[in-house]
Amino acid sequence: MAEFAPAVDRLLELEGGYVNDPADPGGETRWGISKRSDPHLDIASLTRGQAAEVYRRDFWEPLGLGDPLWPQAIAERVFSNAVLMGPKTAVRLLQRALRAVGETLKDDGRLGPITRAAVARAPVPELLAALRSETAGHLRSLIVLDGDLERFERGWLTRAYA
Repeated sequence: MAEFAPAVDRLLELEGGYVNDPADPGGETRWGISKRSDPHLDIASLTRGQAAEVYRRDFWEPLGLGDPLWPQAIAERVFSNAVLMGPKTAVRLLQRALRAVGETLKDDGRLGPITRAAVARAPVPELLAALRSETAGHLRSLIVLDGDLERFERGWLTRAYA
């Protein structure tokens, strides 16, 4: 069973502190929480603990990542991807990775019983490698679509393979 505390600690290390880069599609952020996504929050003053609760409420719990079927490494990767690119994209990448390790399922972005059962069957090291690869490929495709995002490539790929 995946645990939230180590997952959010790792995520917060990747997300870092306060940034207000006009070129960043997320805009003003702290701990990865953006003003665009959470306009009611005082981003500049957001504490680590407050950010963790936002992540628990908006990502970890809705995705059911604390369910006993989730290996820690897979839950952390899906969690990180959901924060970076949205839950639906994170689930699609998981589904594509599951296909890469031999599962037969659609990449519809829904984390239903078929996808959950496939996660439970999949060999963790192979699934994690496939998920990292799918993540990196998706991030590279975003850069191809918008060359202004190229400046984020190194950080994004570091995160994809973390």
